[in-house]
Amino acid sequence: MSNADSRSQFWALYLTRFAEGFGFITLITLLGPYINTLDPQATTVLGVTVSAGFIIGMYTTGFTLAQTAAVVPLAWAGDRFDKRTVLLVVLGVGAGVYALFPLVDSSASFIAIRALQGVVVTGAGLMTLSLVGQIADVGTRADKIGKANAASFAASIVGSLSAGAVYDAFGFGPIFTVISLLMILAWIVTWAVLDDDDTRVEGFPFSDLAVNRKILTISTFRVQYAFAVTMVRTWIPIYAGTSMASGGLGVAGIAIAITVTAEKATNMVGQLFTGRLSDGYGRSLFVFAGGGAYGVIAVLIPLAPAAGVALGADVTLPILGDLPPAYLPLVALSGLLGVADSFREPASMALFADEGTDEGGVASSFGIRELVWRPGSVAGPLIAGWLMVEVSMAAVFYVGGAFAITGVLAFLAILARDHGRAALTTW
Repeated sequence: MSNADSRSQFWALYLTRFAEGFGFITLITLLGPYINTLDPQATTVLGVTVSAGFIIGMYTTGFTLAQTAAVVPLAWAGDRFDKRTVLLVVLGVGAGVYALFPLVDSSASFIAIRALQGVVVTGAGLMTLSLVGQIADVGTRADKIGKANAASFAASIVGSLSAGAVYDAFGFGPIFTVISLLMILAWIVTWAVLDDDDTRVEGFPFSDLAVNRKILTISTFRVQYAFAVTMVRTWIPIYAGTSMASGGLGVAGIAIAITVTAEKATNMVGQLFTGRLSDGYGRSLFVFAGGGAYGVIAVLIPLAPAAGVALGADVTLPILGDLPPAYLPLVALSGLLGVADSFREPASMALFADEGTDEGGVASSFGIRELVWRPGSVAGPLIAGWLMVEVSMAAVFYVGGAFAITGVLAFLAILARDHGRAALTTW
């Protein structure tokens, strides 16, 4: 393959990553307004009382449950057949799924369509990252993966800002038309540019990769970190957007979008460089430092109101309107979370790509990466929803940050056992 052909294929995959990220972040940004609009209430199902907090949690958990169910069949199909074909099917389905969101009229329909979105996001993510890892040379994988992630974060910035602004002006409908058109564009470019995937893996590579020593080591961290990221990342816009009576800040849609954008922008810029650094200096130090910093920053979020009062941050800004004291500190902390995660993410992904390529099942390797994430991404929002309603909004961030800190400490302990005192620099 020539360098020009290789570059064009990477750009096609980056576009797909952009489309996936745009759709995903739109729903994250609009969760607060959806909660306000749908106004979930406690209900009784088969004699069992289902709390409003549980229903709020299901807005995200329904999405992640569907992702969990989709991981193994999609990853197996990617290794067994043509990843390009699987990706085209997923993009086509995605265009239809996003067109359904304007029809939402209840919590049940929202949860159901979000579940379909979960299948689309999982399939697009697995296939694009698998193909990037497969096409890239060994010494450039974290760099290429970091750039693919940067494309997703660029979509997150554009998507969150446009979602907030369009929602404020026109409601939910028009933004989903834009997402559907973007998925169709990604389908056309992928079909036109991406070469057929000739790799074929017989059998079930999950079974060998599941006992791979390096994958098991990183998984001890990742399984805990999933709780942290899912709770903290999802609840920052919820904190910003829900009413003050529910413990939030009650800011406008565009202001909600800025809280999301701050994290995505710093993460995007960071990954343009940190992936290359982890290619040169190894993976474990970046995973440990990024994950630990994420946990520390998360537990500082409940201090945003006090910090805002001390700094006199209750201001009125053009477009954003009147802002409570906690808002600007929250935006700053969200940006710091992006910096922290930019160190961790490309290093972690490159490890899974390395091991999957070496063992002949790169899609399955990324599938394991997704499966390890699922317990936290399924249970985390349910825990956070309960904490938000029954304890406090602050408790969501304390518990989420604690998961990140215990995750990096467990990771360090295993590395020290396996590699000695130089653990963070030997792998």
